[in-house]
Amino acid sequence: MQLLVHLFLVVVTLCTLYPVLWVVKMALTPSQAFAVGLSPIPDTVAADNFRSVVGNTAMDGTWVFGHQLLNSVLVSAATALVGLLVSVLAAYAMSRFRFPGRQLSMSSMFLTQMFPGTLMMVPLYAILDRLNLLDQLAGLVVVYATTSVPFSVWLLKGYFDTLPKDLEEAALMDGASRAQILVRIVLPLARPGMAVTGLFSFMTAWNEYILAAKFMSREVSYTLPVVLAQYAGTKSTAWGNFAAGALIVSIPVMALFFALQKHLVGGLTAGAVKG
Repeated sequence: MQLLVHLFLVVVTLCTLYPVLWVVKMALTPSQAFAVGLSPIPDTVAADNFRSVVGNTAMDGTWVFGHQLLNSVLVSAATALVGLLVSVLAAYAMSRFRFPGRQLSMSSMFLTQMFPGTLMMVPLYAILDRLNLLDQLAGLVVVYATTSVPFSVWLLKGYFDTLPKDLEEAALMDGASRAQILVRIVLPLARPGMAVTGLFSFMTAWNEYILAAKFMSREVSYTLPVVLAQYAGTKSTAWGNFAAGALIVSIPVMALFFALQKHLVGGLTAGAVKG
């Protein structure tokens, strides 16, 4: 029975990895044609597509890909940090305090998740234009953080609700302030929830294409999803470059996921309170 279970898991794993291996095949094949055939093993292995994507330069010799990679890293990291800062404070207040308008605020934030980001494109464009933030990385950070905060607040609020209040009450009895309780007690216990929230905000900003394509007009200001979309033309698609770019774009997210996995699976509140 155990052998059958392992065989089933191997088959499921191979089926899951097959599309990824096919992308690797197109990235390593020195051609821009769409890969055909069922075998995920390339006939010819070369790094031409990777060199073409990474070595992209402007007419004046500027390393465009380096700027675009830095743009994505800065925007995604800033979005995660800003989103976490705002979400932690808001979620903790929603979880621990009772005040007029609390339920209405939670319902309003939940309501914003029912509308796609493209619906807000026109008002967001007008706001960024008025603030002179068009074609600026700070403008993208503001937009991405605004769209990720409501979901992050809901996620963290649910996590804060599961944390034992006994520790906070004991700290209050010892004379600790609310700020000290939040920093020294709640946040260390909430690291798994914060890791998930930060990863969500980072991935949302890292993969977003539509708003970045509309709010950025210069090539050196593009983020990586916009760059990938340029390889897919109306009449032809550079599949080799597209596959190589997709693998490059996925590397930072995979590295971040593996770095945070111990927090993602950790239950740090287990045994925090005896009784």
